[in-house]
Amino acid sequence: MVYPFDLEKKRELWFAAEPANQVARALIILSGLPNLKAFATPKAHVLEIHYNLRDYTLAGLENALEQEGFHLDQSFLHHVSRNIIYYCEDTSRHNMEIRGHVTKKNEKDVFVEVCGHHLHKEHASKPPELREYE
Repeated sequence: MVYPFDLEKKRELWFAAEPANQVARALIILSGLPNLKAFATPKAHVLEIHYNLRDYTLAGLENALEQEGFHLDQSFLHHVSRNIIYYCEDTSRHNMEIRGHVTKKNEKDVFVEVCGHHLHKEHASKPPELREYE
């Protein structure tokens, strides 16, 4: 189950040092997006963003920025942490779309009923009187 407070995300976008002024340009672009807040930080080459997972994902935002010519920090630590975030956000969005299985509460009854109608292969070739001697 995904709780509403789990959908609100606060992330940092780490940009490469070159080209210059990437953070200022990205701040202008991201501030214009609906349901997304972008803030400058005291850290050099870093923007802080706040968004709802129903509206955006970090992967989508970063891919859009890269298509516009921005260069993200590709250090090992940031690369790994971004991929973990991508996976977690993708899984959360996927889980929001899954409905509960209708047999969840009576799964034992359903299993017993299905097995009762199923002809087991190991018993099919044995005569009924020999099935007890296994």
